[in-house]
Amino acid sequence: MTVTLDNLGWDSRFEEAFRQLAQPGWYPARIIRETKINYTVIGQGTGDHDVVLSGKVWNDADSDADLPAVGDWVAVDPGQEGDIPVIRARLPRKTCFSRKAPGKSTAEQVIGANIDIVVIVTDAGEDFNPRRIERYLTLVRKSGADPIVLINKADQTPKGILQEAVDSLRSLAPNLPVHPISARKRKGYPDILALVPSGLTITIVGSSGVGKSTLVNSLLGEEWLDTGDVNAVTGKGRHTTVARELVILPDGGCLIDNPGMREIQMWTDAETLRANFADLSELAAQCKFADCSHGKDAGCAIRAAVGNGTLSQERYEHYMRLDEEIEELVRRSEKRQMTLERVNKRKTREKIRNYEDRRDQRRDRHPNRPC
Repeated sequence: MTVTLDNLGWDSRFEEAFRQLAQPGWYPARIIRETKINYTVIGQGTGDHDVVLSGKVWNDADSDADLPAVGDWVAVDPGQEGDIPVIRARLPRKTCFSRKAPGKSTAEQVIGANIDIVVIVTDAGEDFNPRRIERYLTLVRKSGADPIVLINKADQTPKGILQEAVDSLRSLAPNLPVHPISARKRKGYPDILALVPSGLTITIVGSSGVGKSTLVNSLLGEEWLDTGDVNAVTGKGRHTTVARELVILPDGGCLIDNPGMREIQMWTDAETLRANFADLSELAAQCKFADCSHGKDAGCAIRAAVGNGTLSQERYEHYMRLDEEIEELVRRSEKRQMTLERVNKRKTREKIRNYEDRRDQRRDRHPNRPC
């Protein structure tokens, strides 16, 4: 299949952004792979090829999340014959699917850029965890993409257990698409996955061992990824995707495959959390006090709903835990910002002091010469 910009998701928004910043000879391309030292991009008529990042793009980035990532559109300068092409600019993102980087940092980790649909894969067995899916949904909502949830291995799951899993996940958000499928037999796929249209970008996320690689292979129609053996004791599979990569599907759509995620830490805000837990937000509006913490406050409508059984204890506790994570992220981010500001002020003072010292030294050596 001949690759075109339209296949890759190019639209008028990117066209206008590229027109405003590009210099003669530059061309647009989309990042399909990144390493510690370079990127691989693909464009119309250019094929996939390696490029390097310009120093200006690197220095202008306020954080790693501002640097180009898989799925980003960039402006590439081919240079002179024999030169390695250089990324001169990253175009503004349509969507950005991120999480907080693993560990204790307050950094954002971009999972994929310019994604239209995030496909969340789970199963109804050992991996099934509605609380984890809630985390994914909160991150997807923040990104601007649309979610689809797939319950894989439906052909291996008793019907009663499978239906309970479907009902449980559909209750997490209004009109949430939930589909039981068999990636191994390629059955049950929603229309958007059965034929991913040209120009649409999807990404597939989920724990290791739920069949993501099998799903990717079925979408590509070939053994693109090795499928790992499943441990007979834990029911978990080995990590079979080791690097994030964008691939073009047979019908022209794009897929960003991701390694299994051991941590799904929040990178969002309180507003997005409330939107994803709309039922709790409606209850919160009925609390006696506007600043109710939903803990031990009198007149809390959320705790009352838990008490009368209209809200599950697990969903309430998970909401409170996510809210605490977001508050802690905000506190640590603010603390980090204050630290950076103090460091920058100290560096500025040192520069001024060094300048004044050099000026005084010149004045002492040449008292009659203007400084």
